[in-house]
Amino acid sequence: MFKEEALDKIKLRKAEWEKEVVSKLIAKNPEMKEEFRTGSNIPVERVYTPEDIRDMDYLEDLNFPGEYPFTRGIQATMYRGRFWTMRQYAGFGTAEESNKRYKYLLEQGQTGLSIAFDLPTQIGYDSDHPLAQGEVGKVGVAIDSLEDMEILFDGIPLDKVSTSMTINAPAAIIWAMYLAVAEKQGISFDKLEGTIQNDILKEYIARGTYIFPPKPSMRLITDTFEFGSKYVPKWNTISISGYHIREAGATAVQEVAFTLADGIAYVEAAIKKGLDPNVFGQRLSFFFNAHNDFLVGDSQVQGGKEIMG
Repeated sequence: MFKEEALDKIKLRKAEWEKEVVSKLIAKNPEMKEEFRTGSNIPVERVYTPEDIRDMDYLEDLNFPGEYPFTRGIQATMYRGRFWTMRQYAGFGTAEESNKRYKYLLEQGQTGLSIAFDLPTQIGYDSDHPLAQGEVGKVGVAIDSLEDMEILFDGIPLDKVSTSMTINAPAAIIWAMYLAVAEKQGISFDKLEGTIQNDILKEYIARGTYIFPPKPSMRLITDTFEFGSKYVPKWNTISISGYHIREAGATAVQEVAFTLADGIAYVEAAIKKGLDPNVFGQRLSFFFNAHNDFLVGDSQVQGGKEIMG
């Protein structure tokens, strides 16, 4: 990308700058520590120059928006033509209370909903189950039946909003309830847009709200892939999540590594089931954390042993 002569000149000038300018300032105002590192223990240089991307291939490593490797997003015009969907994660108490909240949010300009379910719902317990005591409606809305789901979306046209549902172990059941509500509203499945998290491997790794053993859980997930591809083509049937892995203590590098490993496992399981990755693969979504490593790339990772996007 740069002429070697220009890079060498920048390298020499940087060395002079560090000796003549930086060293004098440090002598008067010592830096807090000799080396700055992010929360993921990735070193951060004082300044970066074209020398740091000497070996970068513009078309291979960066390229244009809307083209592989999608470093500038999946849309060719990025977000100039259409903003990303803004949705507030919400759900509390009863279906009636949450329904009122969703209507309020939509009135304020939201075009999508993000549903939070309470802990008993997330692990498959009805609200009147002894093990649900003290947890009903605390961290999300309690959904025990199709009637609850109908109340939750009463007066909300499901063909006009996209709905993200943070649900994993019982995702297939909750999604089926949602589809039944759409059917009762007279809306065909091919008009529905949204996402079910449906990421059970992350639950075993980091979060813990699993119900079934891994093998039948994976079957449920690939079943949703198959059903969605056939009948609900605009729906993201999984949100492969690094966020929770990061919050459980992983570094930025580990978060990306574990999340991509989970994604590979889902794709392999679906292919083994006989599904076409060119079809179901279009509806695989990802959910990553960022922290202060958002702009740290692989040029800062030493030794080539760790890889970050």
